[in-house]
Amino acid sequence: MTALAVNDLCKSFGGLRVTTNVNLGVAAGERRLIIGPNGAGKTTLFNLITGEITPDSGSVALFGRDITRTPSRKRSHLGMARTYQIITLFTQDTIERNVTLALLGLSPLRWNPLLALDRQRHLLEQARAALKRVGLDHIAARPLAQTSYGERRRVEIAMALAQNPKLLLLDEPFAGLSIDERQDVRKLLATIPRDVTIVMIEHDMDTALDLVDRITLLHFGEVIVEGTRAEVVADPRTREVYLGE
Repeated sequence: MTALAVNDLCKSFGGLRVTTNVNLGVAAGERRLIIGPNGAGKTTLFNLITGEITPDSGSVALFGRDITRTPSRKRSHLGMARTYQIITLFTQDTIERNVTLALLGLSPLRWNPLLALDRQRHLLEQARAALKRVGLDHIAARPLAQTSYGERRRVEIAMALAQNPKLLLLDEPFAGLSIDERQDVRKLLATIPRDVTIVMIEHDMDTALDLVDRITLLHFGEVIVEGTRAEVVADPRTREVYLGE
């Protein structure tokens, strides 16, 4: 079964074409890596998939359902979750509250302006369970401002996992991390079960390669190479465009 199907997707900003006839098919349970130099259109592709921007043409389907015109806020209810290249969290709140707020976004309780969030035990229990998965349950009460960059990366992943996604989009999860932090996040991602499909943007190929099944190389908004790890690494276009050889 195909988890994500992108067909002939195009997007321009003014006269600048940033996505050109992109086709992408990701099987259920697959781990897909999206690579490419800066300006290749990787994050724009994610934004098109999540509905944060609207394509000029083409389509996006999630597990066989066309979601091209589905508002971004509704796609999370269909099983899609993502992280961002630039971390966007509430630094004055605790780690636990950040994850709880992510869960609240999927709950009908979000419409209640008088809601006492700290009394919603089921949400708190889900938040703590997600933090345990990423190894942060022991500091759940710590203000986010007092955490390291690597811990914030794991908080963001916990927020996504707490939503029980079927498709998880990770935008550079290893960016800015130390060697030890990269290994921690790598081990975390390796524990995610195969009932969650993962599509990942990452510059650090050495860290990401062992995690993925297939790789897609973008250049100037076009797919120029796609295949298994061995096929893409061996392709001369990869060395020319991505490795600068």
